Amino acid sequence: MSDERQQHNAACHCGTVKFRLRLADEFNTIRRCTCSYCRMRGAIAVSAKLADIEFLEGEDNLTLYEFNTRTAKHYFCKTCGIYTHHQRRSDPTQFGINVACIEGVSPFDFAAVPVMDGVAHPNDTGGASKVAGTLRFEASK
Repeated sequence: MSDERQQHNAACHCGTVKFRLRLADEFNTIRRCTCSYCRMRGAIAVSAKLADIEFLEGEDNLTLYEFNTRTAKHYFCKTCGIYTHHQRRSDPTQFGINVACIEGVSPFDFAAVPVMDGVAHPNDTGGASKVAGTLRFEASK
């Protein structure tokens, strides 16, 4: 059986890292996070299964950042510094993909983005993921 999900092309800012992916549920998984790291990074992420990302060029140009439990693995282009993706702490079978890296997609395409409570992360609290709020974008007219 073939995979009918849309394939997306993605790249870092300088184009050194290029990859192709299929999203877990298209853009229905968009989110931001309140954890100390994500607050500073500021990216909007969307989910893809580990097996659904294929690096076409520049995988060797990625650098890894880990902190705290070292479960989440955050990847950046060594040349331009752009965060491309991370292996998720809440679901290590998935990557969070920086939507700004996906061809033809902008973080400003989304009027409302759920912000997950990463300060009270479900892996720390034993509870379910909680939405801490919503980030809104309204274009000027």
